Amino acid sequence: MSASNISDDGLPVTLFLTGIPGLEWAHIWIAIPFCTMYVVALAGNAALILVIAMDNALHAPMYLFLCLLSLTDLALSSTTVPKMLAILWLHAGEISFSGCLAQMFCVHSIYALESSVLLAMAFDRYVAICKPLRYTVILNHTIIGRIGVVGIFRSMAIVSPFIFLLRRLPYCQHHIMAHTYCEHMGIARLACANITVNIVYGLTVALLAMGLDSILIAISYGFILHAVFRLPSRDAQHKALSTCGSHLTVILVFYIPAFFSFLTHRFGQHQVPKHVHIFLANLYVLVPPVLNPIIYGARTKEIRARLLRLLHLRKISI
Repeated sequence: MSASNISDDGLPVTLFLTGIPGLEWAHIWIAIPFCTMYVVALAGNAALILVIAMDNALHAPMYLFLCLLSLTDLALSSTTVPKMLAILWLHAGEISFSGCLAQMFCVHSIYALESSVLLAMAFDRYVAICKPLRYTVILNHTIIGRIGVVGIFRSMAIVSPFIFLLRRLPYCQHHIMAHTYCEHMGIARLACANITVNIVYGLTVALLAMGLDSILIAISYGFILHAVFRLPSRDAQHKALSTCGSHLTVILVFYIPAFFSFLTHRFGQHQVPKHVHIFLANLYVLVPPVLNPIIYGARTKEIRARLLRLLHLRKISI
């Protein structure tokens, strides 16, 4: 790194993202499905938000949480994919160090917020099935608003230390990062110093935030399944399991690739090829935003009916 690329505080002025290492020859082709998935994610989540916002009958807690999930999906993909496509198509990998930290903060905080939303949705299903008579009392709009504020505050609070942990490190001429977007451990591994604190804190955040969320979700579904199979009506059981099935599918789509990427980054660097890890890291910011509106749109009768009605009205007006 030239002296001109070092700021007064010793940090690099710019970093360079190389894309997917070992697959440079295929960057232009890889970008095509990524771009398609991004457009589908934008259209699907925007349609879901529009349908829920326009119909007062869909202002129940379940749909408000779903709307919040779509907002986080839009934010997560829009924070990463435009720069990703610029790197893969235009080789525009240069990014300022402060811009890289900002993107890292957004990616991790939005991801933590989405985990909170999934936990809130599990709690919503627990109350709806296990305490149906108190559903509207427990989950009124005020409580939903507070849940959203707490989720945002928690995600920002646990991710903010990443910025200070990265700014304290010396980078000693290192400014080339093999990735398509900035994330905590990718930046930390550029440092020419011990990064044990970064590794330990990152692991702590993952276990206490997303790990704890996933455990609480599993406990919630234990109570839910116990209550469902005690319902006297087979139709009631089927309806409850259908609604919960959509949510469980979304949870698996969200957590499985994320935990795989997280664990390989810390413990499986020599076992998992670099290009596989980076490719999966790209998928976990793309696949959930693409599949969530499809899963809920296809499996939730109320949303499907209102979306079809909205499309029919637009055809008539045209």
